[in-house]
Amino acid sequence: MTKKRRCTAIFLVVATTMSLLFSGCSNKKNKDGKVVIELVQYKPEAVDVFEALEEKFNATHDDIELVIDSPNDAMTILKTRFIREDNPDIIGIGGDINYSNFLDAEMLMDVSDFDGLSDIKENYLSTNKDLEYVPMDGVYAVPYMANAAGILYNRDMFEEHNWSIPTTWDEFLQLCEDIEAEGIQPLYFGFKDTWTCLAPWNAIAVNLCPSDIAYQVNSGNAKFSDVYEEVAVKERVLLDYAQPNPVAYGYNDACTAFARGESAMYVIGSYAISQIKSVNPDMNIDSFVFPASNNADENILNSGNDLMFCIMEDCEYKEEAYEVLRFLLEDENVQFYLDDQSAVPCKKGDFTLASELDGMNDYIVNGIVADYQDHHYPSEMSVDAMIQTYLLDNSSNALDTFLARFDKEWERYNRDIIAKVQEYQEKEE
Repeated sequence: MTKKRRCTAIFLVVATTMSLLFSGCSNKKNKDGKVVIELVQYKPEAVDVFEALEEKFNATHDDIELVIDSPNDAMTILKTRFIREDNPDIIGIGGDINYSNFLDAEMLMDVSDFDGLSDIKENYLSTNKDLEYVPMDGVYAVPYMANAAGILYNRDMFEEHNWSIPTTWDEFLQLCEDIEAEGIQPLYFGFKDTWTCLAPWNAIAVNLCPSDIAYQVNSGNAKFSDVYEEVAVKERVLLDYAQPNPVAYGYNDACTAFARGESAMYVIGSYAISQIKSVNPDMNIDSFVFPASNNADENILNSGNDLMFCIMEDCEYKEEAYEVLRFLLEDENVQFYLDDQSAVPCKKGDFTLASELDGMNDYIVNGIVADYQDHHYPSEMSVDAMIQTYLLDNSSNALDTFLARFDKEWERYNRDIIAKVQEYQEKEE
């Protein structure tokens, strides 16, 4: 954070309570003289994993005490702490717009000299570079876990009916027709929870759009309406094979329906597997990459950095923080997380993935992946709600209205970033 920004934050805090000025001045050593490294991570569903890792680390290190917090609504808590200048040493966040904003505010440490980076798959490191508003030197996050989004399917149902896995858009539509012909619902959606509208959107867009389209738009060299038309059309086609009125059902409803065999497929990410299994622990699930193109060679797995670790710029104990990261990246600890969360490792190595990801395994192993488009969308823009509105709009100009609104809202909520990008490009030229 720049000196000017820091001073502004302190002024605002003083106006509310003087005590907050000193909350960041806590002792970084415990009563035994150990250096205390605090890690705040944003995945409450993984709290048990991190509690076990914290206990294991502290049992095997004599000079460092690791404290891991896994609060609900972690991003809100983190942003409040940043205003107070009460920063943890390490944050565990996703590779999304929050990371871009923290990076832009100069809050994160350059960890280019961290020896563990050589063990991270290059595609997940490069994904983070795409999240920079303007190109920056250095590395500011260590990717730890990714997830994968495409289509989950009922493996037993597919084997019983001898349905084949589609590799093109036309094959996928034919599959949906074949499933319907058997009196079975092909797809189920929980669009009442608007964020789920982004699951098929991202899975389709990853095959049809450049991964850096946000940067191109900010540069003034493209418009979203030029590349998102096919994405929008194809997501709408999916409604023909979904249950009636999918906006009447939420995420939990969709997970439950799929778990109970009410649909053959579910367009969602790997993060839904645990929820589905909580309803039907014995369900035999597999997955495949969404075939949005009619060229099978163009298929790409939608996979982004679901959890990565950043060291705060003002961390006093860099080497101790590095030791924590080395511990988390030990193969045994990576596998422990994978087994619990059905995640995808960002670290190179021979790890055992969840059987539910068998159909995506070749893409994961060979790095045929690209990030989620919505990782570039500002939350204020509410793209998920925009997509839901479009899907409900039965007017003849629904598509044109949606695309025009997307361009307009992007410019509205990214005005400062657009100016920054274009200023950077002018300097480069």
